[in-house]
Amino acid sequence: MTEQTPTSGGNDRIVVIGAGYAGLAAAKLAAKWTDAEVTLVNARDRFVERVRLHQLAAGQVLRDLPLADLLRGTGVDLVVDRVTAIDPQTRKITLTDGTLGYDRLVYAVGSHADLDSVPGVREHAHTVATREDAERLRTDLAQARTVAVVGGGLTGVEAAAELAESHPELTVVLVTGGVPGAALSEKARRYLHRTFARLGVEVRENAHVTSVDAEGLRLADGGRVPADTVVWTAGFRVPELAREAGFAVDHNGRVVVDQTLTSVSHPEVLAIGDAAAIRRPDGLELRMACATGLPTAQRAVRALADRMRGLEPKPFRFSYINQCISLGRRHGLIQFVRGDDSPREAVLTGRLAARYKEAVVRGTILFERHPTLPVG
Repeated sequence: MTEQTPTSGGNDRIVVIGAGYAGLAAAKLAAKWTDAEVTLVNARDRFVERVRLHQLAAGQVLRDLPLADLLRGTGVDLVVDRVTAIDPQTRKITLTDGTLGYDRLVYAVGSHADLDSVPGVREHAHTVATREDAERLRTDLAQARTVAVVGGGLTGVEAAAELAESHPELTVVLVTGGVPGAALSEKARRYLHRTFARLGVEVRENAHVTSVDAEGLRLADGGRVPADTVVWTAGFRVPELAREAGFAVDHNGRVVVDQTLTSVSHPEVLAIGDAAAIRRPDGLELRMACATGLPTAQRAVRALADRMRGLEPKPFRFSYINQCISLGRRHGLIQFVRGDDSPREAVLTGRLAARYKEAVVRGTILFERHPTLPVG
Protein backbone atom coordinates (compact mmCIF):
# COMPACT_ATOMS: atom_id res chain seq x y z
CA MET A 1 0.00 0.00 0.00
CA THR A 2 1.41 3.37 -1.01
CA GLU A 3 0.89 6.82 0.43
CA GLN A 4 -0.55 9.31 -1.99
CA THR A 5 0.46 12.96 -1.67
CA PRO A 6 -1.29 16.04 -3.02
CA THR A 7 0.46 17.81 -5.87
CA SER A 8 -0.63 21.43 -5.36
CA GLY A 9 1.31 23.99 -3.35
CA GLY A 10 0.62 25.13 0.19
CA ASN A 11 1.30 24.09 3.76
CA ASP A 12 -1.76 22.59 5.42
CA ARG A 13 -3.28 19.56 3.76
CA ILE A 14 -7.08 19.59 3.59
CA VAL A 15 -8.74 16.37 2.49
CA VAL A 16 -12.43 16.32 1.62
CA ILE A 17 -14.11 12.91 1.63
CA GLY A 18 -17.13 12.76 -0.66
CA ALA A 19 -17.99 14.72 -3.81
CA GLY A 20 -21.71 15.09 -3.36
CA TYR A 21 -23.49 18.43 -3.17
CA ALA A 22 -21.74 19.45 0.08
CA GLY A 23 -18.33 17.87 -0.49
CA LEU A 24 -17.68 19.17 -3.99
CA ALA A 25 -18.56 22.71 -2.97
CA ALA A 26 -16.44 22.44 0.18
CA ALA A 27 -13.36 21.34 -1.75
CA LYS A 28 -13.65 24.21 -4.21
CA LEU A 29 -14.25 26.74 -1.43
CA ALA A 30 -11.30 25.45 0.59
CA ALA A 31 -9.03 25.91 -2.43
CA LYS A 32 -10.39 29.42 -2.96
CA TRP A 33 -10.50 30.65 0.65
CA THR A 34 -7.30 29.08 2.04
CA ASP A 35 -3.70 28.52 0.95
CA ALA A 36 -3.86 24.82 1.76
CA GLU A 37 -3.31 21.84 -0.51
CA VAL A 38 -6.82 20.52 -1.14
CA THR A 39 -7.58 16.95 -2.17
CA LEU A 40 -11.05 15.64 -2.93
CA VAL A 41 -11.59 11.89 -2.58
CA ASN A 42 -14.60 10.24 -4.18
CA ALA A 43 -15.44 6.70 -5.23
CA ARG A 44 -16.68 7.82 -8.68
CA ASP A 45 -15.26 10.20 -11.24
CA ARG A 46 -18.69 11.74 -11.93
CA PHE A 47 -20.86 14.13 -9.97
CA VAL A 48 -24.28 12.56 -9.40
CA GLU A 49 -27.40 14.71 -9.36
CA ARG A 50 -28.98 12.68 -6.61
CA VAL A 51 -32.14 14.77 -6.56
CA ARG A 52 -32.78 13.64 -10.16
CA LEU A 53 -32.24 9.90 -9.76
CA HIS A 54 -35.98 9.17 -9.80
CA GLN A 55 -35.97 10.73 -13.27
CA LEU A 56 -33.14 8.43 -14.36
CA ALA A 57 -35.03 5.43 -13.03
CA ALA A 58 -38.09 6.48 -15.03
CA GLY A 59 -36.03 6.39 -18.23
CA GLN A 60 -34.90 10.00 -18.65
CA VAL A 61 -31.35 10.93 -19.63
CA LEU A 62 -29.32 12.94 -17.12
CA ARG A 63 -26.44 15.20 -18.05
CA ASP A 64 -22.91 13.83 -17.72
CA LEU A 65 -20.94 15.81 -15.11
CA PRO A 66 -17.30 14.66 -14.85
CA LEU A 67 -15.71 15.84 -11.62
CA ALA A 68 -12.54 16.73 -13.53
CA ASP A 69 -14.54 19.30 -15.51
CA LEU A 70 -16.18 20.75 -12.41
CA LEU A 71 -12.77 21.06 -10.71
CA ARG A 72 -10.80 22.41 -13.66
CA GLY A 73 -8.82 25.51 -12.75
CA THR A 74 -9.56 25.30 -9.02
CA GLY A 75 -6.30 23.72 -7.85
CA VAL A 76 -8.16 20.84 -6.17
CA ASP A 77 -6.54 17.41 -6.62
CA LEU A 78 -9.05 14.67 -7.36
CA VAL A 79 -8.46 11.12 -6.10
CA VAL A 80 -10.97 8.59 -7.42
CA ASP A 81 -10.94 5.86 -4.82
CA ARG A 82 -12.98 4.51 -1.93
CA VAL A 83 -12.15 5.43 1.67
CA THR A 84 -12.13 2.35 3.90
CA ALA A 85 -10.87 3.80 7.19
CA ILE A 86 -9.83 7.00 8.95
CA ASP A 87 -7.06 7.10 11.56
CA PRO A 88 -7.36 10.39 13.49
CA GLN A 89 -4.19 9.67 15.51
CA THR A 90 -1.91 9.53 12.48
CA ARG A 91 -4.26 11.75 10.46
CA LYS A 92 -4.37 9.37 7.55
CA ILE A 93 -7.20 7.90 5.56
CA THR A 94 -6.96 4.42 4.08
CA LEU A 95 -8.06 3.95 0.49
CA THR A 96 -8.51 0.77 -1.48
CA ASP A 97 -5.23 1.74 -3.17
CA GLY A 98 -2.96 3.43 -0.66
CA THR A 99 -3.23 6.01 2.12
CA LEU A 100 -3.56 9.77 2.20
CA GLY A 101 -2.44 12.10 4.95
CA TYR A 102 -4.28 15.20 6.11
CA ASP A 103 -3.95 18.09 8.53
CA ARG A 104 -7.62 18.94 8.34
CA LEU A 105 -10.43 16.69 7.21
CA VAL A 106 -13.83 17.61 5.76
CA TYR A 107 -16.19 14.70 6.28
CA ALA A 108 -18.89 14.85 3.59
CA VAL A 109 -19.65 11.19 2.90
CA GLY A 110 -23.40 11.66 2.49
CA SER A 111 -25.95 8.93 3.11
CA HIS A 112 -27.23 5.72 1.52
CA ALA A 113 -30.47 3.79 1.50
CA ASP A 114 -31.26 1.74 4.61
CA LEU A 115 -31.45 -1.79 3.23
CA ASP A 116 -31.33 -3.73 6.48
CA SER A 117 -34.16 -2.44 8.67
CA VAL A 118 -36.70 -4.82 7.09
CA PRO A 119 -36.02 -8.42 5.98
CA GLY A 120 -35.76 -8.93 2.24
CA VAL A 121 -35.12 -5.32 1.24
CA ARG A 122 -31.48 -5.88 0.33
CA GLU A 123 -32.28 -9.00 -1.70
CA HIS A 124 -35.50 -7.96 -3.44
CA ALA A 125 -35.89 -4.18 -3.53
CA HIS A 126 -34.50 -1.37 -5.66
CA THR A 127 -33.59 2.12 -4.47
CA VAL A 128 -32.96 5.49 -6.09
CA ALA A 129 -30.05 6.37 -3.80
CA THR A 130 -27.21 5.94 -6.32
CA ARG A 131 -26.90 6.20 -10.08
CA GLU A 132 -26.25 2.45 -10.32
CA ASP A 133 -29.38 1.73 -8.26
CA ALA A 134 -31.51 3.94 -10.50
CA GLU A 135 -30.12 2.34 -13.65
CA ARG A 136 -30.89 -1.15 -12.36
CA LEU A 137 -34.43 -0.07 -11.54
CA ARG A 138 -34.85 1.43 -15.01
CA THR A 139 -33.83 -1.91 -16.56
CA ASP A 140 -36.13 -3.91 -14.30
CA LEU A 141 -39.16 -1.76 -15.13
CA ALA A 142 -39.13 -3.11 -18.69
CA GLN A 143 -40.49 -6.44 -17.38
CA ALA A 144 -42.71 -5.03 -14.62
CA ARG A 145 -46.45 -4.60 -14.47
CA THR A 146 -46.89 -3.52 -10.85
CA VAL A 147 -44.44 -1.35 -8.91
CA ALA A 148 -44.68 -0.82 -5.16
CA VAL A 149 -42.90 2.29 -3.86
CA VAL A 150 -42.35 2.02 -0.10
CA GLY A 151 -42.02 5.25 1.87
CA GLY A 152 -44.22 8.32 2.08
CA GLY A 153 -41.45 10.88 2.43
CA LEU A 154 -40.45 13.24 -0.35
CA THR A 155 -38.24 10.65 -2.09
CA GLY A 156 -41.08 8.14 -2.25
CA VAL A 157 -43.62 10.73 -3.34
CA GLU A 158 -41.39 11.96 -6.16
CA ALA A 159 -40.49 8.43 -7.29
CA ALA A 160 -44.12 7.25 -7.37
CA ALA A 161 -45.29 10.27 -9.37
CA GLU A 162 -42.37 10.12 -11.81
CA LEU A 163 -42.81 6.42 -12.52
CA ALA A 164 -46.57 6.74 -12.95
CA GLU A 165 -46.26 9.68 -15.34
CA SER A 166 -43.44 8.16 -17.41
CA HIS A 167 -44.95 4.65 -17.48
CA PRO A 168 -48.76 4.92 -17.55
CA GLU A 169 -48.93 1.22 -18.45
CA LEU A 170 -47.62 0.36 -14.96
CA THR A 171 -49.69 -0.02 -11.83
CA VAL A 172 -47.90 2.10 -9.22
CA VAL A 173 -48.70 1.62 -5.54
CA LEU A 174 -47.31 3.96 -2.87
CA VAL A 175 -47.09 2.18 0.49
CA THR A 176 -46.40 4.16 3.65
CA GLY A 177 -46.56 3.54 7.38
CA GLY A 178 -48.21 6.92 7.83
CA VAL A 179 -49.58 9.29 5.22
CA PRO A 180 -47.74 10.60 2.15
CA GLY A 181 -46.03 13.90 2.82
CA ALA A 182 -46.76 13.78 6.54
CA ALA A 183 -44.61 16.87 7.19
CA LEU A 184 -46.59 18.95 4.69
CA SER A 185 -49.59 21.17 5.33
CA GLU A 186 -53.12 19.84 5.00
CA LYS A 187 -53.57 21.83 1.80
CA ALA A 188 -50.40 20.31 0.32
CA ARG A 189 -51.43 16.77 1.27
CA ARG A 190 -54.80 17.25 -0.41
CA TYR A 191 -53.01 18.33 -3.57
CA LEU A 192 -50.77 15.25 -3.38
CA HIS A 193 -53.80 12.97 -3.21
CA ARG A 194 -55.44 14.72 -6.17
CA THR A 195 -52.24 14.37 -8.17
CA PHE A 196 -51.88 10.69 -7.32
CA ALA A 197 -55.49 10.12 -8.36
CA ARG A 198 -54.86 11.87 -11.68
CA LEU A 199 -51.71 9.80 -12.30
CA GLY A 200 -53.39 6.56 -11.24
CA VAL A 201 -51.14 5.98 -8.21
CA GLU A 202 -52.81 3.75 -5.63
CA VAL A 203 -51.99 4.92 -2.08
CA ARG A 204 -51.84 2.49 0.84
CA GLU A 205 -51.65 4.56 4.04
CA ASN A 206 -50.83 3.30 7.55
CA ALA A 207 -49.48 0.10 6.04
CA HIS A 208 -46.41 -1.19 7.85
CA VAL A 209 -44.14 -3.41 5.75
CA THR A 210 -42.64 -6.35 7.66
CA SER A 211 -40.80 -8.07 4.81
CA VAL A 212 -40.08 -7.95 1.09
CA ASP A 213 -39.89 -10.98 -1.18
CA ALA A 214 -39.84 -11.79 -4.87
CA GLU A 215 -43.62 -11.37 -5.10
CA GLY A 216 -44.02 -8.07 -3.27
CA LEU A 217 -44.62 -6.88 0.28
CA ARG A 218 -45.91 -8.49 3.44
CA LEU A 219 -47.68 -6.15 5.87
CA ALA A 220 -47.97 -6.13 9.65
CA ASP A 221 -51.72 -6.82 9.50
CA GLY A 222 -51.06 -10.05 7.57
CA GLY A 223 -51.96 -8.58 4.20
CA ARG A 224 -49.84 -8.46 1.09
CA VAL A 225 -49.12 -5.94 -1.66
CA PRO A 226 -48.29 -7.92 -4.82
CA ALA A 227 -45.58 -6.30 -6.94
CA ASP A 228 -43.17 -7.31 -9.69
CA THR A 229 -40.81 -4.50 -8.62
CA VAL A 230 -40.31 -2.88 -5.21
CA VAL A 231 -38.71 0.56 -4.78
CA TRP A 232 -37.49 1.17 -1.22
CA THR A 233 -37.32 4.80 -0.08
CA ALA A 234 -38.12 4.28 3.61
CA GLY A 235 -35.08 5.62 5.38
CA PHE A 236 -31.43 6.49 4.87
CA ARG A 237 -28.27 5.69 6.80
CA VAL A 238 -24.78 7.15 6.88
CA PRO A 239 -21.52 5.19 6.51
CA GLU A 240 -19.84 3.82 9.62
CA LEU A 241 -16.48 5.48 8.90
CA ALA A 242 -16.88 8.18 11.57
CA ARG A 243 -18.00 5.79 14.29
CA GLU A 244 -15.20 3.35 13.48
CA ALA A 245 -12.67 6.21 13.57
CA GLY A 246 -13.75 7.14 17.09
CA PHE A 247 -15.35 10.48 16.24
CA ALA A 248 -18.21 11.57 18.48
CA VAL A 249 -21.39 10.52 16.64
CA ASP A 250 -25.10 10.45 17.39
CA HIS A 251 -27.22 7.29 17.48
CA ASN A 252 -27.44 7.35 13.67
CA GLY A 253 -23.66 7.53 13.19
CA ARG A 254 -23.67 11.20 12.14
CA VAL A 255 -20.73 13.30 13.34
CA VAL A 256 -21.72 15.57 16.22
CA VAL A 257 -20.57 19.12 15.45
CA ASP A 258 -20.60 22.51 17.13
CA GLN A 259 -21.97 25.74 15.71
CA THR A 260 -18.99 26.06 13.35
CA LEU A 261 -19.56 22.54 11.91
CA THR A 262 -16.44 21.29 13.72
CA SER A 263 -16.38 17.83 15.32
CA VAL A 264 -16.86 18.14 19.07
CA SER A 265 -14.30 15.38 19.63
CA HIS A 266 -11.74 16.09 16.88
CA PRO A 267 -11.21 19.81 16.18
CA GLU A 268 -9.28 19.11 12.98
CA VAL A 269 -12.40 17.54 11.47
CA LEU A 270 -15.35 19.35 9.89
CA ALA A 271 -18.55 17.49 9.03
CA ILE A 272 -21.17 18.70 6.58
CA GLY A 273 -24.22 17.48 4.71
CA ASP A 274 -26.12 14.29 5.49
CA ALA A 275 -23.29 12.76 7.58
CA ALA A 276 -23.29 15.61 10.12
CA ALA A 277 -25.63 15.95 13.10
CA ILE A 278 -26.16 19.69 12.91
CA ARG A 279 -28.31 21.51 15.44
CA ARG A 280 -29.32 25.12 15.50
CA PRO A 281 -28.85 27.06 18.75
CA ASP A 282 -32.53 26.39 19.53
CA GLY A 283 -31.89 22.63 19.36
CA LEU A 284 -33.55 21.94 16.00
CA GLU A 285 -31.66 19.20 14.13
CA LEU A 286 -31.34 19.90 10.43
CA ARG A 287 -32.74 17.27 8.10
CA MET A 288 -30.84 15.48 5.36
CA ALA A 289 -31.35 17.62 2.28
CA CYS A 290 -29.63 19.55 -0.46
CA ALA A 291 -31.05 22.67 1.20
CA THR A 292 -28.95 21.83 4.26
CA GLY A 293 -25.83 20.55 2.51
CA LEU A 294 -25.04 23.62 0.43
CA PRO A 295 -25.09 26.25 3.20
CA THR A 296 -23.28 23.93 5.62
CA ALA A 297 -20.47 23.57 3.09
CA GLN A 298 -20.11 27.33 2.81
CA ARG A 299 -20.30 27.96 6.55
CA ALA A 300 -17.91 25.16 7.50
CA VAL A 301 -15.19 26.22 5.07
CA ARG A 302 -15.61 29.88 5.99
CA ALA A 303 -15.14 28.94 9.65
CA LEU A 304 -12.08 26.86 8.77
CA ALA A 305 -10.57 29.70 6.72
CA ASP A 306 -11.17 32.13 9.59
CA ARG A 307 -9.45 29.81 12.06
CA MET A 308 -6.48 29.37 9.76
CA ARG A 309 -6.12 33.16 9.71
CA GLY A 310 -6.34 33.39 13.49
CA LEU A 311 -9.89 34.79 13.46
CA GLU A 312 -12.87 33.68 15.54
CA PRO A 313 -15.41 32.07 13.20
CA LYS A 314 -19.03 33.09 13.28
CA PRO A 315 -21.55 30.44 14.37
CA PHE A 316 -23.72 28.73 11.77
CA ARG A 317 -27.19 30.23 11.37
CA PHE A 318 -29.82 28.62 9.22
CA SER A 319 -33.53 28.96 8.46
CA TYR A 320 -35.63 26.91 6.08
CA ILE A 321 -37.69 28.55 3.32
CA ASN A 322 -39.53 25.84 1.42
CA GLN A 323 -39.68 22.21 0.38
CA CYS A 324 -39.68 21.59 -3.37
CA ILE A 325 -41.36 18.44 -4.69
CA SER A 326 -41.54 17.28 -8.29
CA LEU A 327 -44.65 15.32 -9.26
CA GLY A 328 -43.55 14.19 -12.69
CA ARG A 329 -42.21 16.59 -15.29
CA ARG A 330 -45.37 18.68 -15.68
CA HIS A 331 -46.54 19.28 -12.12
CA GLY A 332 -44.96 20.09 -8.79
CA LEU A 333 -45.61 21.20 -5.24
CA ILE A 334 -43.77 23.92 -3.34
CA GLN A 335 -44.48 23.87 0.39
CA PHE A 336 -43.49 27.14 2.03
CA VAL A 337 -42.26 26.62 5.58
CA ARG A 338 -41.28 28.58 8.65
CA GLY A 339 -37.64 28.88 9.64
CA ASP A 340 -37.94 25.73 11.77
CA ASP A 341 -39.24 23.73 8.75
CA SER A 342 -42.83 23.56 10.01
CA PRO A 343 -45.32 23.98 7.15
CA ARG A 344 -47.25 27.12 6.37
CA GLU A 345 -50.58 26.81 4.61
CA ALA A 346 -49.06 28.64 1.62
CA VAL A 347 -48.25 26.34 -1.29
CA LEU A 348 -47.49 26.65 -4.98
CA THR A 349 -48.80 23.87 -7.23
CA GLY A 350 -49.07 22.72 -10.81
CA ARG A 351 -46.92 23.70 -13.77
CA LEU A 352 -45.56 26.84 -12.13
CA ALA A 353 -44.38 24.72 -9.19
CA ALA A 354 -42.75 22.27 -11.60
CA ARG A 355 -40.82 25.12 -13.21
CA TYR A 356 -39.87 26.43 -9.76
CA LYS A 357 -38.52 23.03 -8.72
CA GLU A 358 -36.63 22.64 -11.98
CA ALA A 359 -35.04 26.06 -11.49
CA VAL A 360 -33.95 25.06 -7.98
CA VAL A 361 -32.40 21.80 -9.22
CA ARG A 362 -30.60 23.57 -12.05
CA GLY A 363 -29.45 26.11 -9.50
CA THR A 364 -27.64 23.44 -7.51
CA ILE A 365 -25.35 22.75 -10.47
CA LEU A 366 -24.80 26.47 -10.95
CA PHE A 367 -23.80 26.56 -7.27
CA GLU A 368 -21.41 23.63 -7.71
CA ARG A 369 -19.72 25.54 -10.51
CA HIS A 370 -19.68 28.77 -8.48
CA PRO A 371 -19.93 27.80 -4.78
CA THR A 372 -19.46 31.35 -3.48
CA LEU A 373 -23.02 32.17 -4.65
CA PRO A 374 -25.30 32.98 -1.68
CA VAL A 375 -27.54 30.15 -0.47
CA GLY A 376 -29.76 29.60 2.58
